[in-house]
Amino acid sequence: MKTMTVEEAEKLTGDGKQWIMIDSRSEEEYTRSTFPGAVSVPQRKFEADPEGCMKMLDPGRSYVVMCHTGDHSRDIVTALEEHGFDAANLEGGWRAYLRLTLSRFMQQDQEEERSRKTAEIERSIIKKFRKPIWSQFTKAVKDYHLIEEGDRIACCISGGKDSFLMAKLLQELQKHGPVKFDVVYLCMNPGYNEDNWQIIQDNSKILGVDLTVFETRIFDTVAVIDRNPCYLCARMRRGYLYHHARELGCNKIALGHHYDDVIETILMGMLYAGKVETMMPKLHSQHFEGMELIRPLYLVREKDIKAWRDHNRLNFIQCACRFTENCLSCGGARGSKRDDVKQLIAQLAEKDPVIEANIFRSVENVSLHSIIAWKDMDGVRHSFLEGYKDRK
Repeated sequence: MKTMTVEEAEKLTGDGKQWIMIDSRSEEEYTRSTFPGAVSVPQRKFEADPEGCMKMLDPGRSYVVMCHTGDHSRDIVTALEEHGFDAANLEGGWRAYLRLTLSRFMQQDQEEERSRKTAEIERSIIKKFRKPIWSQFTKAVKDYHLIEEGDRIACCISGGKDSFLMAKLLQELQKHGPVKFDVVYLCMNPGYNEDNWQIIQDNSKILGVDLTVFETRIFDTVAVIDRNPCYLCARMRRGYLYHHARELGCNKIALGHHYDDVIETILMGMLYAGKVETMMPKLHSQHFEGMELIRPLYLVREKDIKAWRDHNRLNFIQCACRFTENCLSCGGARGSKRDDVKQLIAQLAEKDPVIEANIFRSVENVSLHSIIAWKDMDGVRHSFLEGYKDRK
């Protein structure tokens, strides 16, 4: 199979040139940002109707195919070659192109432009996105008592849109809020590939977020686990974050879970675990005494986070984990239960927009007198039959 680097693709594609770039990611991702001059042929569309997609192509031209990572695009290249097309696979895919463009932006002669972009990003939070993001963030902080005087918070940066927005919101709250607190922007490298790790570091500089970095071998550890590797990975990551946050003198860690994560978790618990519970806005750590977990984006909708990202022309890694780069959310063929629930909620919300808010409020409006059984704070199970005869 013929392959092509990003640098080679830049030279060989474009107006009047022999090679054409095919972007096989989703139409949404293509519309938001793509390789210059690329045409959109989504992978799922190609898989559903390969013959129809190929009829749209000029057999007299050559095609280089780009997916997220350079893995799925190989299948399209193979199919094109089998039908007589001159085709090549883009090494590293969109991720490699993103890393290259960010590295160019980080060059010394771009320092003034980076400062201007950072200022625009910060301005957009307070002005354009004041109502959907800033106000919802400050409401959660106030309503759930997430931040108190003298706190030292470890803002945990995963590298995605949610954690980086959370970092910028905490920065703004430090500047303009009435409560005095400190923040450390804590970023763990559990074994990211080189492209993802560089993208995270470059984005942190563009956003003006000074990372405190530490490395682990979590990905290597869970690589040999066949059953529930994601569960083990999440537990290990959380433990490492608590440990390093405490070493840095922090009493809280902040995670970037948002409103949509909350309602998805509620529904997942009902459908897959047979229980009613929610993702809490804050929790005491069970294993690190005196430490708390807080979720400052608790009331912020994911669509508004995406709008902030797109308005500022930002590109973050979608899924840095090497084991889930093939999931549906990253353009692959393997979905998760959360993917399924996300799609289910979206379908229901199309018919009735109040559905999402009702799921969220359902765990705020629990009537114990109409519950068959429940567990108290100590895990002790209680039944409605307790004292039932005395309530005639």
